Amino acid sequence: PAEFLHSVILAKTLEDFQPEMVAGHSLGEFSALVANGALSFEDGLKLVSQRALAMQKACEITPSTMAAVLNLDDKIVEDICASIDGVVVAANYNCPGQLVISGEYKAVELACEKMKEAGAKRALILPVGGAFHSPMMEPLAAAIEATTFATPICPVYQNVTASAVSDPNEIKKNLIIQLTAPVKWTQSVQQMIADGATLFTEVGPGKVLTGLIGKINKEAATANA
Repeated sequence: PAEFLHSVILAKTLEDFQPEMVAGHSLGEFSALVANGALSFEDGLKLVSQRALAMQKACEITPSTMAAVLNLDDKIVEDICASIDGVVVAANYNCPGQLVISGEYKAVELACEKMKEAGAKRALILPVGGAFHSPMMEPLAAAIEATTFATPICPVYQNVTASAVSDPNEIKKNLIIQLTAPVKWTQSVQQMIADGATLFTEVGPGKVLTGLIGKINKEAATANA
């Protein structure tokens, strides 16, 4: 909730805030949906809070984690995950050469060993409490289904599709499965650029996303609120 509040406040206080498209990485997608008018601030805050509780509950049921894999082709990472017994999947496509995997602790550990053998520069377990964006996370289907979504002022490039979405029903459907599906951030940024984006303004804590965008496309202009 604190990160959600930070991002929404920054977006709402930007001068001449008239985005032509928006996107958010994981939790940030909720902020993006408030920023473009698809979701009310009150409903966004409620969903983010419920999402956090659901994620915590899932973490307590089965020991799970995530790991960052550097300098290994996405397809190789996906194939190694598929070869492991137990739950481990590609979770975050952050930028070329940086992919995060997610799943049961032992399965992630074994996958990391195989990633290194396959030539990964690093395969590092992350200090997180669970396997986010994997089948181990329970979707917030009921809460999202009960929420009203409006037609946004501009398209949102959702994590699940990595494409422009403006239909409220489609936005809702994609958000329901977002918690268990991978974050296609690399693909989203590439598609936004293909659709005409020339300047990305990051509204949130830190400069992580502008850094990733620079790795995805060195010619893309970026700014931070």
